[in-house]
Amino acid sequence: MRLPGLSRRVLAACLVSLAAVAGCGVRPSDAISAGDPPSGGVAPTMMITLYLVKNGRLDAVTRPGGRLLFRADLLALLADGPTMREQAHGFSTEVPPGADPFSVTAKPGGQVVVTLSTPAGELSSLAVDQIVCTTAATEPESPPQVTVVGEGQSVGPRKCPG
Repeated sequence: MRLPGLSRRVLAACLVSLAAVAGCGVRPSDAISAGDPPSGGVAPTMMITLYLVKNGRLDAVTRPGGRLLFRADLLALLADGPTMREQAHGFSTEVPPGADPFSVTAKPGGQVVVTLSTPAGELSSLAVDQIVCTTAATEPESPPQVTVVGEGQSVGPRKCPG
């Protein structure tokens, strides 16, 4: 049986490819030493602290942060509310979703001003405490006094009651 010219060329190309793959020049070798395995501690996971509401009282909740958050970002998490897991454990928030975006300004003498997008005087006492305590948790060594400001209204200065 004779193969047509094109089929012979394809067969020849396949045989050449097979020979090249089979004899690619990789030879077995012994294990290569790469030194000692890694040692030392594992980098800690950054945790953030938020103050949520449970049974009508403030309660600190920690979450894995994963990255550095600014105070305003932490406060936005209060307005977003608890995660599904936190909700399942009875946590809620008094900080309304409309309070976001927040801005946070540090003042001399350990004072911090939190500005929100809703009237500060319309917040519940628990909502103000959530904002104050979550802000203060970013500086546990010397918690600041926090004033909450929004739409010309002001509450504080306050320290975290916890």
